Amino acid sequence: MKALEGVKVLDFTHVQSGPTCTQLLAWFGADVIKVERPGTGDITRGQLCDVPDADSLYFTMLNHNKRSITLDTKNPRGMEVLWEMVKVCDVMVENFAPGVLDRMGLTWAKVHEVNPRMIVASIKGFGAGPYEDCKVYENVAQCAGGAASTTGFRDGVPLVTGAQIGDSGTGLHLALGIVTALYHRTHSGLGQKVDCAMQDGVLNLCRVKLRDQQRLDHGPLKEYSQFGEGVPFGDAVPRAGNDSGGGQPGRILKCKGWETDPNAYIYFITQAPVWEKICDVIGEPTWKTDPNYAKPPARLPRLNEIFGRIEEWTMTKTKFEAMDILNEYDIPCGPILSMKEIAEEKSLRETGTVVEVDHPKRGKYLSVGNPIKLSNSPSEVKRSPLLGEHTDEVLRDVLKLDEARIAAIVESGATGAVTRAAAE
Repeated sequence: MKALEGVKVLDFTHVQSGPTCTQLLAWFGADVIKVERPGTGDITRGQLCDVPDADSLYFTMLNHNKRSITLDTKNPRGMEVLWEMVKVCDVMVENFAPGVLDRMGLTWAKVHEVNPRMIVASIKGFGAGPYEDCKVYENVAQCAGGAASTTGFRDGVPLVTGAQIGDSGTGLHLALGIVTALYHRTHSGLGQKVDCAMQDGVLNLCRVKLRDQQRLDHGPLKEYSQFGEGVPFGDAVPRAGNDSGGGQPGRILKCKGWETDPNAYIYFITQAPVWEKICDVIGEPTWKTDPNYAKPPARLPRLNEIFGRIEEWTMTKTKFEAMDILNEYDIPCGPILSMKEIAEEKSLRETGTVVEVDHPKRGKYLSVGNPIKLSNSPSEVKRSPLLGEHTDEVLRDVLKLDEARIAAIVESGATGAVTRAAAE
């Protein structure tokens, strides 16, 4: 049995943050019914297209395992159908701009009255405060949540990360909130609201930087490279390049082939417990007892020199050769893997972390699989739905409508343009 089998999700999400959440629920077995605008659907179906007449990878990689129903909510019959779905579903998820759901008449009070067990989950850019009515996108969330100000090198501009911590990160947070609310409902019998702000989600992922902000009030951050270089700290956490955030000095170092391969690098941490092994590996045995290198405090002002020497060694090895050698001695390290290398990594296919999916319009493509593995509830990744593919199926099997009622709904235009055959 799938972990969330039997849970029905009314999916009003679009673009990335909301679909990330509902896709995760679908991977765990929930019946996710994606409500889309007739004719166009989720805007990402047509964004960044690479195959003619096929939904984009942007859409397909965020909407696996879902069913799609087209519904015009401005059509009276469309709204009737929508309220029927509210009655039978367990969860409603939306990431509209602030106020949209209320303007549609889907207020929390009304939804809770119609279905007291319904959980209404929402993603917004900001929580209550001066910016709560602002629309937010990925990079805005990274900037407002503290990620950008602490990413990059201290003498450069703030940077956003390639990881979608604003959109997908908040979607993951919301999924946890929904599952928690479902569990609470088993005791209370009642649904509740679940809200996640993108700013809050990013900040949660940047908690070590909030930690450092408070430490900074009590003196310089000694594990940061600028301390060893004698550069004064300001009043806010600085950008620290590729320093490790865990208190152990770390850097990204060149490996063999770096001149032509932009990813021929390895991340290397000079963890104190394995310092002597590091000295042996790089050919500096005297550093184990030299007072200028033997202890972490003595090494701090010499980190540039130390990592320079380590890099002389890593440049004689490919990143994979270096990793094999360093792992023998439990020295923390990791290769900089390109997306091409990740896509071709056999072990990720075997664990279901990367999956190959077959789509009727675009053919085979790669996608991420469920990153969370349950021993008794395996996940299966199914293709994303075509626009409106399951409209009749949902009306018949979920809402239990008879053929006459379905025909009347279709003829009204509530599910999309009325064909001549349907009109006749």
